[in-house]
Amino acid sequence: MWVLLAVAVVVVGFALKLNSMLVVTLAGIVAGLIAGLTPVKIIEAFGTGFAGSRSVTVFIVVLPVIGLIERYGLQHQARTLIGKLRGLTTGRLLATYLFIRQASAALGLTAIGGPAQAVRPIVAPMSEAAAERVHGPLSLRMREKVRSYAASADTVGLFFGEDIFVAIGSILLITGFVDTTYGLKLDALQIALWAIPTAICALLIHGGRMLRLDRQLAVMAKEPRTESMTAGEPR
Repeated sequence: MWVLLAVAVVVVGFALKLNSMLVVTLAGIVAGLIAGLTPVKIIEAFGTGFAGSRSVTVFIVVLPVIGLIERYGLQHQARTLIGKLRGLTTGRLLATYLFIRQASAALGLTAIGGPAQAVRPIVAPMSEAAAERVHGPLSLRMREKVRSYAASADTVGLFFGEDIFVAIGSILLITGFVDTTYGLKLDALQIALWAIPTAICALLIHGGRMLRLDRQLAVMAKEPRTESMTAGEPR
């Protein structure tokens, strides 16, 4: 049970809003010391884990490209495009993106979309432009609401869509863990098929929340505004 001290470190660190990387690193060191590892072995474990999951940080390569195309008017063009689509509200736009993100993830195309590649430079500005067309300049609270829903559309779509693809890492992790730990043979295809009902429920529930966003923005637009941000105002 002493191993649970590492979990306590994570809980306390996040509760105190400390740097997440520092908290996780400290929790790993605590877990290693409790397991009887030497400092050298702990460092080796960190190095092995980083080398084994270095593909996770590949997205950093695209950040300079995103910055360049944003500087040369990507967000402006996205806002201009959404301004021409009169019938496309913020909720409908995000519900459509949720469906596209989930469908593409179900086909194994998890790299399509993402917070850095799609949400910040394209989806969020288009959603804000759709809201501004209806409600005028958005308050800070409305803008943050739209951005949070844009991020959630990407996250929920990816999370519940990728498990339908049999060759995704999460499916292989489940089958491998159950096989080595419990000696049970699980078919990856069966796990993927049983993920379909969950994905459909997630699409219906979160898609409904996206469509309801339009009403929430209408209510928020009637509130007294103490602070507002226009489309071109830097944060």
